[in-house]
Amino acid sequence: MRDGHVHSKFCPHGSNDAFQTYIEHAMELGITEISFTEHAPLPVGFIDPTPLQDSAMKAEDLPIYLEELAILRDKYKGKITIHTGLEVDFIEGFESETTAFLNKYGSYLSDSILSVHFLKHEGKYDCLDYSPDVFGEMIMRYGGIEKVYECYYQTLLLSIRSNLGSFKPKRIGHMTLVNKFQKKYPCPVSFNKEIRNILKEVKERDYELDYNGAGTAKPLCREPYPPTAIANQAIQFNISMVYGSDAHQAKELFQGYEQLLKG
Repeated sequence: MRDGHVHSKFCPHGSNDAFQTYIEHAMELGITEISFTEHAPLPVGFIDPTPLQDSAMKAEDLPIYLEELAILRDKYKGKITIHTGLEVDFIEGFESETTAFLNKYGSYLSDSILSVHFLKHEGKYDCLDYSPDVFGEMIMRYGGIEKVYECYYQTLLLSIRSNLGSFKPKRIGHMTLVNKFQKKYPCPVSFNKEIRNILKEVKERDYELDYNGAGTAKPLCREPYPPTAIANQAIQFNISMVYGSDAHQAKELFQGYEQLLKG
C-alpha cells in the first residue's frame, strides 16, 4: 500500500493542507509508504510560461520543505514510511542547470520523479498540461495535434536518455500526460512506435514508471497515465511501476486506485 507521488502545501497551485494532514489521512487509508514529491524549483534562468508562474515551489522554500519532512520521518517512524522527494522537470536546454541542482540536493532525497511538463518549440516554451485553451493554442502553433504529441514523446525520450548526473530520478512521471485533454482534442495517431521505444529505453536503464491515477479524475482524460494498454506493455517489458495519486490535496490520496486495479 504505497502512494509514490504526492504534493504538498509547498506547491503554489495546490492546497494548504499540512504534511500531517496528508500523513494522517494516508494511515487512515491503510497506506504504509508515502513519497512527497513536490515540484522542484525550476532551473535558474528558466522563465515559467504559465500566467501565474506557479508551476513549482520557490527555491527559498526548499530547505524548509526538506527540514519539515526530516522531522516528520522521525515522528512517524514505525507507523508509516515517509520518503523525501521531488518531481523534477526535464526542460530541454536546461540540462546543465538541472544537473547542478540535483548534485546540490540529491543526497537529501530518497525517492524522486522525472517529468516532462514543458515543451520547447521554435525557441518558445509551453506548459503542456496547463489548460485546454493553452493546449489548443499549441496545436495551432505547432502545426497540428500530431506535432504536439510528437514533440512531447521526443522530449520524454530525451529526458530518459539525458545525463543529469548520479542523482537523476529513476522514475519517469506520467508518461502519457499529453493525453490530459484527449476528449476535447483527440489525436488520430497512435504513436505506438514511439511509446514502444520509450518503454525499451526505460527498461534498458532499469528505470521505473509512475503509474499515475490523476488522469482518471480529469474530465477530459478519464484514464490513468499510462492507460491500461501501455501499462500492459510495460509489464511485458518487466518494467517496475509505482502507483502515484499525484495528489495536490490530502483528499486526493489514492485517487484512481480502484480503476487501476480493475485495469
